[in-house]
Amino acid sequence: MITKEKAIEAIKSLPDQFSIEELMDRLILLNKIETGIKQAEQGEAYTSDQAKNMIKEWSK
Repeated sequence: MITKEKAIEAIKSLPDQFSIEELMDRLILLNKIETGIKQAEQGEAYTSDQAKNMIKEWSK
């Protein structure tokens, strides 16, 4: 979940005229980044090597 402050910052970083889709895309991206950071902090992330090994296994 993103904070109101971060949502306001996202709006301020957009051009003077923008579409709702652009705003939604920006907010969704921020939310995904926040979720990823939280997961990494909780140890729910994979290292690059682990991810590469998983891809190799899936590609067989």
